Amino acid sequence: MKYPIYMDYNATTPLDKRVLEAMIPYLTEHFGNAASRSHAYGWKAAEAVDAARLQVADLLGCTSKEIVFTSGATEAVNLAIKGVYEAFSSKGNHIITIKTEHKAVLDTCQHLEKLGAEITYLDVDNEGNIDLENLKNAIKKQTILISVMVANNEIGVIYPIQEIARIAHENGILFHTDATQAVGKIPVNVIADEIDLLNLSAHKLYGPKGVGALYVRKKLNIIAQQDGGKHERGLRSGTLNVAGIVGLGQAAEIAHREGLQEAEKLRYLRDKLEEGILTQLPHAKRNGSKLKRLSNTINISFGKLDGEQLLMNLNEIAVSNGSACNSASTEPSYVLKAMGLDDESAYSSVRFSLGRMTQEQDIDVAIEHVVKVVNKMY
Repeated sequence: MKYPIYMDYNATTPLDKRVLEAMIPYLTEHFGNAASRSHAYGWKAAEAVDAARLQVADLLGCTSKEIVFTSGATEAVNLAIKGVYEAFSSKGNHIITIKTEHKAVLDTCQHLEKLGAEITYLDVDNEGNIDLENLKNAIKKQTILISVMVANNEIGVIYPIQEIARIAHENGILFHTDATQAVGKIPVNVIADEIDLLNLSAHKLYGPKGVGALYVRKKLNIIAQQDGGKHERGLRSGTLNVAGIVGLGQAAEIAHREGLQEAEKLRYLRDKLEEGILTQLPHAKRNGSKLKRLSNTINISFGKLDGEQLLMNLNEIAVSNGSACNSASTEPSYVLKAMGLDDESAYSSVRFSLGRMTQEQDIDVAIEHVVKVVNKMY
């Protein structure tokens, strides 16, 4: 089978070979349970988990004791938002988020609405940005949490999280951010950015699937959402995925060391791809901000074309028309709809997301292929 050129890195990333090498010993000879404290197998596993916890903490600029390992970003989001809602219910029941958040955040908030929470979903403009005045005006006496992602997974827009966190803290409100798409691509420092809770996932930064982490600021008490053996300081019960955690740690260390240089390379390739498509296809239009976005992400609307047919015809490149979490839906992207796009434009939009293994020759092939396919469909 001939695989197409991969340009869907925002959906998932391939496992870096260096990450795999770090993981293998913990899938074979060092297979112990990190909670087994009475023998060397358990000690070795616990030691590896501690080392990985420090690697993730170094990437985020926090202490290792503030990192809680989970099965991924979705679980971490649930723990953060539901954990705050339960812990601070005596203060209030109001949460503020935005309409273009990942489904993990939106669905969690909708679940809490059934339990009595009041949720404000802020509008975005035609580039996917929020108005900070609208955020300020949405705050109530009962507001306990503001949740805004660092960067959007579909259009790549980067949000002003420092300013948002400052607004939250000036009003005695906690700030949570979904950093799944941002960590490893742009600098994220929980101290400098004044973040209280942050989630990430290994498989978005060349680590394994099925493992993630939640940063919980020191002395912030939230309610666990999973009962059991009181693992992870009582916040997340369950036997730790040692090999996966080792992989996450190694991926975090590589991102910390190489992320900025990699981002520069990807920005050059992204701009070349975007310019090559937009200059040759007059009906094509960029969705989202040109400047305030991730260095690897492009979202382009191709006018009046059938989106499903377009993706099928683009068989030399692997791309998507939205978030991987929403791929089973036949509805147009809710992110693009929130930005004001009509159904036709949203359906004909394609996300190109580049990554560590993308080469300049891949960009040349992609430009030629996209232009040829789109012109043929018109």
